[in-house]
Amino acid sequence: MSTVLIIFCVLSAITLSTAFLTIFSKNPIHSAIYLVICFFTIAGHYLLLNAQFLAMVHVIVYSGAIMILFLFTIMLMNLNEQREVYRPRITRLGAIVSFCLICLVLITIFINSKPIVGEYTSTGEDYQSIKVLGKILLNEYMVPFEFASILLLVAMIGTVLLSKKEKLEK
Repeated sequence: MSTVLIIFCVLSAITLSTAFLTIFSKNPIHSAIYLVICFFTIAGHYLLLNAQFLAMVHVIVYSGAIMILFLFTIMLMNLNEQREVYRPRITRLGAIVSFCLICLVLITIFINSKPIVGEYTSTGEDYQSIKVLGKILLNEYMVPFEFASILLLVAMIGTVLLSKKEKLEK
């Protein structure tokens, strides 16, 4: 086994384990820490793919800015309290059915997909250059770039609305 393959396997194991720990951890602060570790290991994958700029941007944007927003949300909503919210059985059943349907759809998509068979052609263009990356991002991928910005805006508005305290009228 080559060194790159061993590093890839270790990074993959850490990424998957911290992703599961993020989901299944009861303490939201621990979940945020596991998510930061997951982000750093994903940046390690980018480094293995020789995408240093993307790895550094990933660390700055996700591990820096997004995680600060998550931690502020946790502090604003006071999620550190250990209280279990009662959820009706129909809600749990609906979540289980939704999860199973999504898994079924994804499995059928993966089973029915066909790999692209063909020869890889390289254009010889250097995508590590920030100038070339900016041109490609803002010309060819402008619509997904804008969708991502709208998604972040909606998430920020949702965070503000969730953190507002409701006034009880008597």
